[in-house]
Parts: sequence; structure tokens; C-alpha cells
Amino acid sequence: MQSELLQPIDSLQGVGVKRAERYQRLGIDSVCALLQHYPRNYLDLTTTIPVALAPVDALSPILATVTQKGTPYTVRKGLTLYPVTVGDHSGNLKITIFNNHYQFNSLQPGNTYLFYGKITGTLRNRQMNSPQIFLPEDACLRPIYSLTDGLTNKMIITNIRQALTMVDDSDIIPPSIREEYHLCSYHTALHQIHFPSDWKAAEDARRRLIFEELLVWQLGLSLLRQKRTERTHQLLSHTDLSPFLATLPFSLTDAQTRVIRECIGDCLKSHPMNRLVQGDVGSGKTMVAAALCYLMAQDHMQSAMMAPTEILAMQHYQTLSSLLAPLSISVGLLTGSLKKKEKEQLRDQLRCGQLSVVVGTHALLQKATVFDNLGLVITDEQHRFGVVQRKDLAAKGKHPHMLVMSATPIPRTLALILYGDLSISVIDELPAGRQPIQTVAIPPSKRHRACSFLRQRMDEGRQAYIVCPAIEKSKGETVSLLEYAKTLESTEFQNYRVGILHGKMPPAEKEEQMTKFANGDIQLLIATTVIEVGIDIPNATVIMIENAELYGLSQLHQLRGRVGRGRFPSTCILVSSLATPENKMRMQTLCHTNDGFIVAEKDLELRGPGSFFGDRQHGLPPFHIANLLKDMDLVTECRNIAEQILKRDPGLTAKEHRGFHQALTSMFSYYSNSL
Repeated sequence: MQSELLQPIDSLQGVGVKRAERYQRLGIDSVCALLQHYPRNYLDLTTTIPVALAPVDALSPILATVTQKGTPYTVRKGLTLYPVTVGDHSGNLKITIFNNHYQFNSLQPGNTYLFYGKITGTLRNRQMNSPQIFLPEDACLRPIYSLTDGLTNKMIITNIRQALTMVDDSDIIPPSIREEYHLCSYHTALHQIHFPSDWKAAEDARRRLIFEELLVWQLGLSLLRQKRTERTHQLLSHTDLSPFLATLPFSLTDAQTRVIRECIGDCLKSHPMNRLVQGDVGSGKTMVAAALCYLMAQDHMQSAMMAPTEILAMQHYQTLSSLLAPLSISVGLLTGSLKKKEKEQLRDQLRCGQLSVVVGTHALLQKATVFDNLGLVITDEQHRFGVVQRKDLAAKGKHPHMLVMSATPIPRTLALILYGDLSISVIDELPAGRQPIQTVAIPPSKRHRACSFLRQRMDEGRQAYIVCPAIEKSKGETVSLLEYAKTLESTEFQNYRVGILHGKMPPAEKEEQMTKFANGDIQLLIATTVIEVGIDIPNATVIMIENAELYGLSQLHQLRGRVGRGRFPSTCILVSSLATPENKMRMQTLCHTNDGFIVAEKDLELRGPGSFFGDRQHGLPPFHIANLLKDMDLVTECRNIAEQILKRDPGLTAKEHRGFHQALTSMFSYYSNSL
């Protein structure tokens, strides 16, 4: 990329400290970032409408001449109105300008201007309040940008016009590819995306810029797939699972058996396994991990499982211990809350090979954690980790096998984008005995009846959750956990054992609450989304989620998965006061299906990939213009092109491909060491 475009945003004329700070709010800190702040839409001023034909209550561009300027008048303190009469061959239009004497003074009787605004009034007495006003030569497709307080569309347009003068003719896409796929140059694309000469030019520019983003992304993923050519000496020689299966009090599902077989097949090859195992809530992914840990231990190799939270790590530790301890396989737990002496003791056991399996959080990534012979790396809820963390843990072994687990159902098309360097397995079958979860959506006015339902279930010996979006009181009608719990304990649930759980509690206190809930000492757990993953309490059969409109569908589905984990019928109650058609559709989706993949497809459709996971830890690249849902055809096309390029030029060393290097480093900043 040109060095001039890497200059800070305040290098542009008119961008001082304050404006630079406002740009920062939009994530714009350089000239390049400004140029990549593409219009979200265009104001079409190319075709004007005669005054008499402009529809009432609709936005219209009117080309008219100023015939009269009235006398300004003040209707109340702070509000001055400036009347202007304009007209064309078809009739007159009364314009009212609010509190803008500069705009009023700039209008000259006899001159023609372009007015854009909503037409009101009647067919004979047409009016337009506070229109945007342009000169006739500005009749074009005018870009509309995302804004922030103190930053106007006009300011951005002015700054982008200057930034465009700094763009040279360099282009990372070779001429041969541009010609074959009918792509305009980068220089042309930037100019036409911001200031298109017509709609076709805007569309051609958009396609070119999307193509570049997706091609760079697919080149990066292809390079990561090439890394699989690394050889591993961590080959399985023992593949007999019968001792492990004999200790289980149940039979594996056909889907679990199939996925385990796929993983074993990978571990028999000379290249490290890199496999994503997807499964809906409660599908039994941990059993797959346990089976592989068993086989690794038979070949004197260690396994490490990394979870995003201490609660989930503890849950996995307890599960793996119960499954592997009867087979004399040692399992340890390494988290940040352990005392120093306990950490040192556990790390000594890892270092000398006395510990076969370790479950932990980010503490596994610390330099002090050293393995004797790491053969398998497992990351759970992978979307909560950056790719670099997965790589850092794997770097503690000699090209170990890698298993990535996700209980967040991801549409296959998106999974191929996010985890393009991984093979994908899906556990599409629930264990026998799992009960379907009945989901209902209610307004807050029915909360009392819902609480009565919770009491009935607890009177039957069951347990329940209530999920709140905030810990403490905040603006609006958001339910806060601490205040809500205090109220419920003294009213609806005063005769029940109530506990609370949230992320700001000390780890020991969180563990104590979960232990009490697991043992049945707590009947109702009022919590934040800290319970979203990994909490497995078969006796919990009801979950009530407050302010359900604040969560994505996939997150609601995850929360719903905290119940229905045993043999009892279970219920999820969604409480929401938002009556918009979109929110009603979202709630209905959850009420009509328990299939996480259907839910995920709908979530992706409604919110788009960038918001799909609700945070930025999922490894999704920072696309500025590409949309993974709408541009899937281009994704496939660019993937094929990337593979062809790397087949001819594996190291991208050819002169025509050198421009890809910087683009790859920029997009794959967390991959930079491996590309």
C-alpha cells in the first residue's frame, strides 16, 4: 500500500484534534481507513421530479427557481423559520428553512437550485421543510456515510475528496485477473465507490472491492491450509476404543461414533489433524474429546483442552475425570485462580509426563506451562478465541493434532469462511432420552404467571434459571441482576433457595455457587450470560430470559440449552417488551424450532456475519465492504482463484503477486507469523 495512505487522519486539511477524535469513534485513524469507510447508500439526485408530480409524504428531488424570499420569524425561543417560495414550469413549492440563516442568505432570487426533502401539504399547496439544498451541477449519486456526533456527511465528503487525490495507479490484483474477471482498477474503484458517475459504475466499483477483500482472505486461508504439509510424529498406534466404551453407562450415538472415526483417521496420517467438530447444544462433543484423550494416553501422549471460562473448564475437568479416571488416566485442571503452589505442582507433573490430560483456561498459554509430549490440542467454544491462541497452544508441542469444538451452530457456508483451514465434522444427532424444549415468548405483564410456573416446577423437585442482561442498574428498562434478585427473594421466591452468579464475582465464589446449584442446595439461580456455555445440570428444567430482545438468536439458543439436559420435560420462557415485527419474528423462530442450525441461519440472515457471534473474538476478518451472506458466490469464485494462484506461485514471489503480501499482513495480522 502507498505510504501516503498510511498517514494519520489528521494529516488531511481541516482534520484537527477534535475531528480526528470523532473519526476515531468510527474506527478511522488513517487516510487509508477513511477511503475504506465506504458509503452505506447513495442519495440519487440524477432524476428530478416536477413540483406538481412529486408524491405527498415522500422524499423527492426538486429542481426549482427561487421566486420569493419571505421575512424570517421566530415561533418560540430558539426556533426561527425562514420562508422561501420556489417554482418550476408545473407549479410552486413553499420551502421552510429551520434555524439556518446562512442557508437562507445563500439562496438568490432568480437562481435555480436542487431541493431534496419530503413533500407535505396538498396537491395545490405543496410544502417542504428543512430540505437539503444543492447546486444544479451537484445532481449526481451523492454518497451517504455512517456518522457519529460532530461529524457530518459534508465533512466526510470533503476529506475523502482530498484523500482520493493521494491514490496512485498501483493495484494488487494483476492485470490478467482483472481482465479475465472484468474488474476495474483499484484507482477507478475507489473513485467510483465514493462518487459514482451512475449506478452501474457504483456496482462495478463495489464488485471490484468485494472481489479484492475476498481474494486476499481466501489466499490467506489457502496459505494456512498449506501449513498442513508439516509432518507430525504424533501418530496413533492404538485405535482400540473398546476399554473406554466398556466403562460408559450409555452407548454413543451413530453421529458421535462417525465423528470419532473421522478424527482417528486424521490422527493416523503424517500431517496433524485440524478438525472442527460442530454440534448442537447437548449433542455430546465432549465424548468425542474424551475418546481421543484416551487413545492419546495409550500412546503416551498428552492432551490439552482450553476453555474460555473457568466455569466451563471446571465442567470439562469434572466430565473428563469421571470418564478417564476409571481407566487410570490422570486429568488436571489449570486455571488462573489456582494458588501458586498448586500451579507449580501441576506444571511439574505436565513437564515430566506424569499428567496425561490437562483442562484449563488461558493459563495454558503461559510460558511456564510446558508439556513433555503434547499430542492433542482441544479448544472449546472456538469462536471465543482468536486463531493466534489456538496456534500458541499448539506451539507447545511438535505439530500436535488439533480438535476445535463449537456448540454454537454455524451455517456450513460461514464455517468454511471462518475455519477454512480446518476439516469440518457435524454431530447432527442428540443422545437418546434428551427432551425437546418448549419455548414460549411473553410480555413483561405475564411475568408473575411465569414465576408461578417456575415455583410449580421447583415444588416438583426441579431447578430453574433466570437470566438478566446486566449486573447493576443501567439506563432504560434493562433488568439488572442484583436489584432483580433482591426483589424476587423477598416476593415471588421468598420461600425458595435462591443464588446469584455473574462474571464480576471472585472465581472461588462463582465455583461455590455452581457447586451448590449442581448439588441441589440452590433451587433458583439468577445469573447473567456467564451460564451460556458448559453448565450441565440435568435437574434444571426451566430457564426464564429477561430482555430477550437484547440477545442474538444464537445466544438465546445457547442459553436455552442450559435446560433439557436430563429426562424431564423442559421449558424456556423469553420475556420481551419489544413489539417490533423483527423482534416478533426472532421470538417466533425460537418458539418454532429447537434446531440450532436453523436458528443460526436465521440469525445470520437477520444480523449479518459481523454481529453473528456478538463479539470480535471469533476470527472473522475485518471486511469493509464484503458481506459473507450476500457475496457467497464470489467467495467460492475467489477460493478457486486463490488456489490456482498458489498452485502456480506457492510463495507469492512472482512480481505480479507481491502486492498481496502487505494486504495479507494487514488482514491477517493475527496470522502474520504463519503466512
